Amino acid sequence: MTMILLWLVLAPLVSEDLTCIAAGLLVARGELPFWPAAGATFAGIFLGDVILYLVGRRWGRAALRKPPLRWWIKEADWQRASDSLRERGSWLVFIARFVPSLRLTIFTAAGILHFPARRFLALQFIAGLIWTPILVGLSASIGERMKLLVHDYEKASLLVAGVVIVAVLGTTHVLIPLCTWRGRRLLQSRWRRLTHWEYWPAWALYAPVSVYIAWLALKHRSLTVFTCANPAIPGGGFLGESKVQILSGLASAKESVARWTLLSADQAAAFRERQLAIWMKVENLSWPVVLKPDVGERGQGVGICRNLEQAARYLAANSAAVIAQEYIPGGEYGVFYYRHPDEPAGHIFAITDKRFPSVTGDGRQTLEQLILNDARAIGSARFFLEHHAARLAEIPRAGETVPLTELGTHCRGSLFLDGTENLLTPELTAAVDALSKHFEGYYFGRYDIRCPTPEDLRAGRNLRVIELNGVTSEATSMYDPKHSVLFAWATLCRQWRLCFAIGAANRARGARPESLANLLRAWGRSLREEKFEAPRPGAISA
Repeated sequence: MTMILLWLVLAPLVSEDLTCIAAGLLVARGELPFWPAAGATFAGIFLGDVILYLVGRRWGRAALRKPPLRWWIKEADWQRASDSLRERGSWLVFIARFVPSLRLTIFTAAGILHFPARRFLALQFIAGLIWTPILVGLSASIGERMKLLVHDYEKASLLVAGVVIVAVLGTTHVLIPLCTWRGRRLLQSRWRRLTHWEYWPAWALYAPVSVYIAWLALKHRSLTVFTCANPAIPGGGFLGESKVQILSGLASAKESVARWTLLSADQAAAFRERQLAIWMKVENLSWPVVLKPDVGERGQGVGICRNLEQAARYLAANSAAVIAQEYIPGGEYGVFYYRHPDEPAGHIFAITDKRFPSVTGDGRQTLEQLILNDARAIGSARFFLEHHAARLAEIPRAGETVPLTELGTHCRGSLFLDGTENLLTPELTAAVDALSKHFEGYYFGRYDIRCPTPEDLRAGRNLRVIELNGVTSEATSMYDPKHSVLFAWATLCRQWRLCFAIGAANRARGARPESLANLLRAWGRSLREEKFEAPRPGAISA
């Protein structure tokens, strides 16, 4: 009898429900008393649940931080899921015991998301005490027919699992948020991001365009000829290019480029702080200073540091190579430029007028309420709420303007307007063309420029380049809310047609396209690259 009970403890690790049936049959044949059989089976089932939880807790988060999982699941997403499960997921963890197709997923996820261990043990202890005697008792009563019933239930449980998942998602993502004002505003934010194409993820926006790019590759008989559009930049500026290398290419146009220096990688933070201080003294610069990764995309890791303390925190948190750059006040513009190698002068393809959203205090509403009530900020509400997390409960004074972002990046909340019609002039075109000719081998991409006023931009004077991008840069004027997604697709197709044509012309002049293998490696590196941490805003000034 002891060996049989030991077998009932271990067998659930292979199949819980079949073990319950076997235990019931043993009871029906008189080989075991009911309660010892049910108790041993319960012990094995409880042990299996604990093992699944511990596996998720011990190794799950490490797996989420490594490719390929981290490509699809961002840390902020599973942190939010962890908070949600901890606050509202107890009933889901409990119900999973009664739905076979949910157990593995839910119990492992509970461990990964650090669902409280004591609560998990208590819920599974209670659920097991209910489930196990019922299943063992039914098996003892109806015998072999229980196998068929369990088989039918397991098949039906897939449907049950689907219903439960839909119910859980509907409850946690819709019904519960509807119960609070904050939740309703965040639901509106999600709806805006779903129904306004400017917020769509890159894969959704580029899916139709990729078909056209494939046709261009066939037309030019090369998948990578576009990388020849900028022979001076590795891969033409496809991915993973060094900002230092690009800014160095503009060295002879020094007066038109924001001053910068490289803070080397893998050095002690204190050493890099001294580097920064010496550079600022030599260049006679004062705070603020911009710090950003030498290799990075879409504004990731860019921080505006207003004092030495913020800079020290940034450098301590980010060990990779960092560029320190002079902070240039004024408006920011994206100027998309191209020049065919056979032409004496280049052209401006598009101009983006970047606007930095802000909210104005009324002396009554908190910063969180101001963000969630703002017609524009609501579209990027989650980013703004996370970015200003330390300040959300503060109440700005009546009439006080609180900037929500100071970075000209659309995915970080900036508003992009199409300034091509209003800002494009022969003087600006001539100034950008002259600037581009300082960088031999540069023909195609976007300048991010700051200058004091729109009039300065139109006149082509007082332009200061803060960044220069290559073949994968976008004519970001297409993100103007007045434009449709059809306009965006047409814009992307036109710019890729120009890119391939310029690349083909440079190839005919002797430039060699980058290999597909190297581009794939660059893409892989971009997915694995270190995530930079930028300083968050401090408290609202009194």
